[in-house]
Amino acid sequence: MIATLWLAVSSAAADTIVLKNGRRITADNVTEDGSHVTYQTPAGQMSIPKSIVARVEHDDFTYRSAATASAPPLVSPPEMEPVRGYEDVAARAVHGDSVDYAYIAQLETDSRSGDSAAVAKVAAAHHAAAQFLVGKGDTDAAIQQYRQALVFAPENTGLLLNLAILYLRESQFSAALDPLERARRVSPDSADVAKLMGWAYYGANKMNEAIQAWTRAEHLRPDPEVEQALAKAQRDQAEEESYREGETAHFDLKYYGGAAPDLARELLRVLEEDFRDLESQLDYTPVEAIPVILYTEQGFADITRAPGWVGALNDGRLRIPVQGLTHVTPELARVLKHELTHSFVGQKSHYRAPTWLQEGVAQWMEGRRSSSEAGALMDRAGRGLVPSLGAMDGSWMGLSNDAAAFAYAWSLAVVESIIDAGGVTDISRLLDQLASAPSAEIALKETLRLSYDDLNQQTVAYLKRAYLR
Repeated sequence: MIATLWLAVSSAAADTIVLKNGRRITADNVTEDGSHVTYQTPAGQMSIPKSIVARVEHDDFTYRSAATASAPPLVSPPEMEPVRGYEDVAARAVHGDSVDYAYIAQLETDSRSGDSAAVAKVAAAHHAAAQFLVGKGDTDAAIQQYRQALVFAPENTGLLLNLAILYLRESQFSAALDPLERARRVSPDSADVAKLMGWAYYGANKMNEAIQAWTRAEHLRPDPEVEQALAKAQRDQAEEESYREGETAHFDLKYYGGAAPDLARELLRVLEEDFRDLESQLDYTPVEAIPVILYTEQGFADITRAPGWVGALNDGRLRIPVQGLTHVTPELARVLKHELTHSFVGQKSHYRAPTWLQEGVAQWMEGRRSSSEAGALMDRAGRGLVPSLGAMDGSWMGLSNDAAAFAYAWSLAVVESIIDAGGVTDISRLLDQLASAPSAEIALKETLRLSYDDLNQQTVAYLKRAYLR
């Protein structure tokens, strides 16, 4: 089990207990049990009920982020209605591990006669080519094939939904709405169409429309995924009903009424600066405006339902508690950079970046380094207790405080070692490779010629060289 491998990262500085009413208590030696949070003060040991605590901000990771941003769960699109001889068409359109564009061009020429069979064949050939390209990870080329297919079969629901799904995987939510609107006109009672429209509207930060689409999808065909997504959207809508709004070229902001407007304006300015920096370093530009929600401490806890160690969250929307703040503090600035990095990393890798890479890159971009944790990490490595990176690929949401502390510390050290060896360019190349590779370790091998074990060994050598001379 991964939890048995974690190391609690210790430090002498104070921790902060954040209460649900927004009050903050700075204290030493903060510990938690099932019902109480205990801490040391000059007056002695104190204890408060855990039920009134929003989270504990440990000095080693003042804000811990939960990067749950992922591509929406997508329905399998209906198969294209087969045409006579489809297998032959597909075999001739794709063979020798490549697309035969000359064959497809000939089919397009044949279709100009207007013969319905010829038209169906060329649409089928583009569909086969698109499916092949999707398997190769070339989403942009696959999108072009579906767009070409729709020139010949504009009302084929299967083609329209396949195209919409690819746009959603690319986080091009507004672009996905065009084929979905066309599909809805062709198949008004399709639960699949309604479900995908819900994801497109939610991604585009159009909460009312998302709720309407998912409500209709549930009416047409009950679906646990839709039920869960609808409930989440309804919680968001209820919480944000009285929120104020702001926007820039790259961000849509909503913030609770008690937050200072000056804070909102400053925060958007900082985010725009961070956007430009990440755009340059990672060689990527998100297509859609990124939603940002500023909460009270209680609102954040109620909406995200995240573990107590989570201080901010990115699930496609940047969710950040700011109660009591009147300006962007250095701490909040780090949080913003960290969370925005998750959006870039997620979208650039088509949401296939493992959690250790997500969190390591986000910490590095916010300016955190391993200097204070190197000794503890090396001690653990010296006892042969460094965790497998494969065990750190998945979600960390179920980790304890101590487990999360080490997960963050080790992931940062790993990313530092990659950047030390090849610069941020290697991170950018790895994210590109992740978008199409069968697994994260295969992407690592193809990009950096390293296995997971190799990378752990490189990290140990880096920590020793950089911090423990």
